[in-house]
Amino acid sequence: MTFSIIRFVGPLLVAGLLGACGHQAGSPSPPGMTVSTAQPVQKVFAHRVTAFGTAIGNPRHARHLSLAHGGEVVGVMVSDGQSVSAGQALLKMATAPAVRKAFKQAQSALVLARDQLARNKKLMAQHLATQAQVDGARKAVSDAEAALQAQREMGGGQPVDIITAPTAGVITRIQVTRGQRVPANTVLATFTPAHGLIAQLGVQPHQATGIESGMPVTLRAVYGSFGRAHGEVSMVGHAVDPTTHLVPVQVTLPTEWASHLVAGAALSARIDTSRHKAWAVPRKALQSDAHGNYIFQVEKGRAHRIDVKVVSPQGNVVGVTGELDASAPVITLGSYEVSDGEAVHARQSTSVPAHGASVQ
Repeated sequence: MTFSIIRFVGPLLVAGLLGACGHQAGSPSPPGMTVSTAQPVQKVFAHRVTAFGTAIGNPRHARHLSLAHGGEVVGVMVSDGQSVSAGQALLKMATAPAVRKAFKQAQSALVLARDQLARNKKLMAQHLATQAQVDGARKAVSDAEAALQAQREMGGGQPVDIITAPTAGVITRIQVTRGQRVPANTVLATFTPAHGLIAQLGVQPHQATGIESGMPVTLRAVYGSFGRAHGEVSMVGHAVDPTTHLVPVQVTLPTEWASHLVAGAALSARIDTSRHKAWAVPRKALQSDAHGNYIFQVEKGRAHRIDVKVVSPQGNVVGVTGELDASAPVITLGSYEVSDGEAVHARQSTSVPAHGASVQ
C-alpha cells in the first residue's frame, strides 16, 4: 500500500516542481536593453582659434622722443620698461655749442634790426629817409624776430634741456647713453602711453583666413593673476612674419586691464571666429558608419536612428545638426549595442552639461 501511494504521489510532486519552474521562467522581463539617455538641447557654439603673443605699444599711439637740435646726453633718469607719470623727467641734454652760437647770432641780428628801424624813423622825421627805407627796416625787424623764435624753439635758448614724459605711460626703450653726443632729431627714447598697449598675437596661416577685424577675443596674461579680459581684433596681417612664421594679429586691450601689464608681457588668447546654433549632445552618444555620423533617440520605447552632421567636434559635448526631436532623449551609455528599431528601456534622462566652445 505504502509503495503504491509513493508511486502515485511521486509523479505529481515532480509535475508540480516542473510547473513552478515553468511559471517562474515565464514571468515578464524588461522590454529590450536598458540604456542611459540625455535630453538634447540647442546651444550656441563658437569656433575659436588659440593664439599667443605679447603686449606691445600701439604703433598708433607710441611716440619717439627727440630734440630739434643736437647736443650731449648729460643725464638718464629712467630705464627700459619703467612706468612714468606725466611730466616726469626722463633725460637731460646739454645743447650743442653750435646751436647756442646760432641763437646768440639771432639775438644780435634782432638788436641790430631794431636799431636800424629807430634810426630810419628819425631820419624820415628830418626828411632824410624815405618811407620805403622805413618799411624795409621794419621788415628786417620782423624777419629777425622770426629767426630768433625759430632758434628758441630749436632749443638754442636753453643751455640744458629736460625731456619729460608727455603723459603717464611706459618707457619702451632708452636709445642713448650718458655722455653720448647726438645730432638733431635723433630718437632718444620710445614711449608708450598707459592706454596705448595692444596685444600682438601670431596665428597659423591657415587659421588667419577665418579671422576678421572686430571679432571678439578672450585674453589672459601668461604670468600674473589679472584674470580674463575681452578685446577685439583690430588688424589681421596679410603676410607671414619671417621670424615667427606666423601671421600677425593685433587686438585692442581694455584700459583698466592693460594698466596692470607692462610692454612685453606674455599673453594667450582665444579668438571667436564664428558662432552658430546646434544641438548639444554628449560625445558618447555620437556614432558613425559608412553612411556618416548618427545618434539614437528613444521614441515609443524603441531606438530610432537620426543622421547628423557634426559642426562642433571638440569637448565632451559636441554640436550636431539634424532632424532631432527635442522631446526625445538621446541614447548615451549603450548606444553602441543597439540597432535601429530595437526595443530599449531608457533610464531617467540627464541634462546636457554646459559646453565650452570648440577650438579650430
